[in-house]
This record gives sequence, C-alpha cells and structure tokens, in this order.
Amino acid sequence: MVIKYADYIGSYPQYTLCPKDLKAEFAFIGRSNVGKSSLINMLLERKGLARISGKPGKTQMLNYYMVNGAWYTVDLPGYGYARISKRERGKWEKMINAYLTHRQTLVCAFVLIDCNIPPQEIDIAFINDLGKMRVPFAIVFTKFDKSKKPEIAEANIEKFKERLLEDWDGFPEYFVTSATKREGREGVLKYIQTLTDEYEAFKEKMS
Repeated sequence: MVIKYADYIGSYPQYTLCPKDLKAEFAFIGRSNVGKSSLINMLLERKGLARISGKPGKTQMLNYYMVNGAWYTVDLPGYGYARISKRERGKWEKMINAYLTHRQTLVCAFVLIDCNIPPQEIDIAFINDLGKMRVPFAIVFTKFDKSKKPEIAEANIEKFKERLLEDWDGFPEYFVTSATKREGREGVLKYIQTLTDEYEAFKEKMS
C-alpha cells in the first residue's frame, strides 16, 4: 500500500462524537510507552503526525487520522498507566471500552506489545477482554530493534504466544515491527488493505 495522504482529523472524548462517514477504522492501543506513536508515524510515513512523548499518558482522547481518504487510524490512550487518579483512569477505560464495543466502523484493533520484555499479564488480560467483547484484533510486537540481542526479543515473542495459547485455541494475526528500521511496515499495511477491501465490499453488498 502506498500512503499518498495522511492527516490529523480530530480528537474526541467519546465515540459518539467521532466521524460519521462510515469509513473503515483501525485502532492502535497498548501499554504506555510501548512505541505507539512511533509505529503510527512509521506506518503513515509522516514524521510527527502522532505526537511522541517520553511522558506516559500523553494520549487522552480518541485521536483520528485520515489515510488516503479511505480509512482512519485511531490512536487510543494507553492502558495500565498508574500515574493518574483512579477516577481519571476509570474515565479512560470507560471511553476506550465504549469505543471498542460500540463503534461499528472499527474493523480491527491492533494491540501493541513490547517484545523486549517478558509477557505481561495486563496485556494478556486486555486481549482476553477483547475476545469477550468480540472485538477483532491483531497483535503488533514493537521495538524489535531495541534489543541488544535479537534472540531475546524472539524468545519473548515465543513466550507471549505460549502464554496467550493457554487461554486461546489459536494465535491471532501478528506482526513484528521496528519503527526505527521500518520493519514490518508492509505486512501491517497489506493486512489493513485486505481488511479495508473486505469492509468496502460488505458495505456495498448491504447497501
């Protein structure tokens, strides 16, 4: 897929205020500091499009980016961020869950996992919640280039697979990426293109 156009559209505090043009949406979510903004910028080839911050909790709303006039990238707040009040964290969780469960144009949620650390139960729990909510998702392992020894990152990915398969009958679609080296970009974009084509075909059939 060639990215001809990508631009920030707006930030919304609840899903009911988001764009209503029925274009396909692909959400990106993960723990704070998992490299979400860097990944989005790499995929869309727009440096600085998604704001990168060394301070966790920067993303606080549903941030929309239009791509090629055909589909949206939706940058969701990170989960598991402890340095905010319980009340504020509860508001974020409510906003995210409402979006994931009620947004009919959401085609796929990409769950980002840092492959430089062992499997985290908070990630497993979030993925299991997606299953309970019947939200289609794929996994993106990030920061593959950050490991001094690639075999450590590879081992963590295998451990994550083994842990997830304790709860699931099969492992979902997944991608291994590096925002710095642009690894995994074509695979993710090809998957998005395939799902977008299927979504548009379904819309046409239903119209």
